[in-house]
Amino acid sequence: MAVSPVLVIKVDDSTVCVRARLYDDFSEHVIVLNSVITYWWANNMPPATKFLELFDSVIKRTINEIMPHKSLELKYDVRANHVLDEASEIEITLNSVVADDTGFKIDGDTISLTGIRKVDSDFEENEFTTSFDLKLETPDIVLKKYLEMKDD
Repeated sequence: MAVSPVLVIKVDDSTVCVRARLYDDFSEHVIVLNSVITYWWANNMPPATKFLELFDSVIKRTINEIMPHKSLELKYDVRANHVLDEASEIEITLNSVVADDTGFKIDGDTISLTGIRKVDSDFEENEFTTSFDLKLETPDIVLKKYLEMKDD
């Protein structure tokens, strides 16, 4: 029986931890929310949109460290209290993670973040939902480096 790799997502008040595991090999990266959100606020960037970009990147890097791959397919749903550029709350439900045709078992598939954007007292919530079906490619030169790291 083949063992499926596992992607574990854990969230607490100040961090999002992304961990990939295959047999006894694992990689883990932590997103420190206070640091990145403060940076986005200071630079007038939309936190919900920027978090999704960072989340995609961290998943890709974490998986590449245990299982170098050319293509990563991510499917997830997002629910927010406004369009993403204006949202102060988001909920992400990770539906599928596939690296070069190898599917990952997902543990901790729903992530909720609140208070990620300062809102005025007249902020009007408008539920917003969308789905993402992404295919992220690893550049050949980067893939080569991950493969070299894996062989060491």
